[in-house]
Amino acid sequence: MIDEGLKNELSKQGVFTTSLNELYNWGRKSSVWPLQFGLACCAIEMIAASMARFDIARFGAEVFRPSPRQADLMIVAGTVTKKMAPQVVRLYNQMPEPKYVIAMGACAISGGPFKQGYNVLKGIDRYIPVDVHIPGCPPRPEALLHALITLQEKIAAQALTGPNKPRHLDPDAPSEFPVPKFGAHDLEPPKNPDLWQPPKMARES
Repeated sequence: MIDEGLKNELSKQGVFTTSLNELYNWGRKSSVWPLQFGLACCAIEMIAASMARFDIARFGAEVFRPSPRQADLMIVAGTVTKKMAPQVVRLYNQMPEPKYVIAMGACAISGGPFKQGYNVLKGIDRYIPVDVHIPGCPPRPEALLHALITLQEKIAAQALTGPNKPRHLDPDAPSEFPVPKFGAHDLEPPKNPDLWQPPKMARES
């Protein structure tokens, strides 16, 4: 690693130094392409983030792709019903690695105000891994931009080797996850046990 003091002195002379790790992560974080789909009212805020007032293009993420084969970011914007959950997981499985997920809004995180409904999934993280959660009902476009910046910082901090390397560089890490099926009374399985475990309740006697 080059000394930070020498790095700063060289930058003053117009000489910029970097590492393969930084260059690789800079390219990934600067060209995140979201998948063009929305589920409910949070999708309106997602659409607003791409308009001129908020301009998500400033962060290199203006290319909303209509095909999961061309996208690497899934923004789960809105209520995930149990009817739609298999389709969301299927779209995620069709996205190439490296891929990321932002759960936008209270509904995508935990079911939101519809949590007690029989037809609403209580969080998309029960089936696919979520990188950034955005609270709110609905969160404003600025919150989505903040989540994108948070995701970019997470990408920039990833190491190419070692135990903390990202999932797409680990040959043993899964790239696809089981798509739930419609059972007699609920989705089967009701969750992916490798991703989500219900919290243990300690009852007082």
